[in-house]
Amino acid sequence: MPTPPPAPDNPLAKRPQSKLSDQIYEVVLTDIVQGRYPEGAKLPTEIDLARLFSVSRPIVREALARLRDDGLIQPRQGAGSFVLKRPATALLRFAPIGSIADIQRCFEFRIAVEPMAARLAAARRDDAALEMIEATLRTLREAIRMGTLNIEADFAFHKAVAEASGNTYFSTTLRMLEESVRTAMLLNRQLSLHNPVQRINLVQAEHKVIFDAIAAGDEDAAFEAMHKHIQDARRRVFDGDVRN
Repeated sequence: MPTPPPAPDNPLAKRPQSKLSDQIYEVVLTDIVQGRYPEGAKLPTEIDLARLFSVSRPIVREALARLRDDGLIQPRQGAGSFVLKRPATALLRFAPIGSIADIQRCFEFRIAVEPMAARLAAARRDDAALEMIEATLRTLREAIRMGTLNIEADFAFHKAVAEASGNTYFSTTLRMLEESVRTAMLLNRQLSLHNPVQRINLVQAEHKVIFDAIAAGDEDAAFEAMHKHIQDARRRVFDGDVRN
């Protein structure tokens, strides 16, 4: 395997003053997306990365742990870390590089919070809550029929589920995340240009599974459906395969 070209002196030197581990995450992610480290390639060691970025090894370790948790690299005992997959190159065209780590962390938080909101919605929903959720699905269906993706309605669906939980902390938290959630939804839309109808229909089908579980009062199914939906949304944004 050819040796990658030498990296510039300290790639963090001119980057925004965000958390150092996030900056390293984004530099390495960019290198992976751009093919500097192709699938199967071994990343530099922690020591080499710490020297390159002029940071401590624990900071490098945190960045690598996030890349591992995001399914992008795989550590091998005694051998180092290797690139597991390469996200779509379109990711860097549509997402400001300084926002990628934030989008990933937002997905992590949503995966921890929204499935529980869906579980509670299944336990506590009433007719008004179900009608509110179903209304967002109707709006989304109409958008699909018109060949568009209504991000307002997409976010409204998630907000309606949070409100159906009967716990205002869920809906308040989601409103606080609105900008980040909308950014991820828009990014998903932009990356879907390869096969927009297939992807939009897939997302709508996931929404329908969530609604059906809530309407049936099936708490476990609602939890699992929302967890899968957000996990799949994250995969659609960051995996190289943007067709589904």
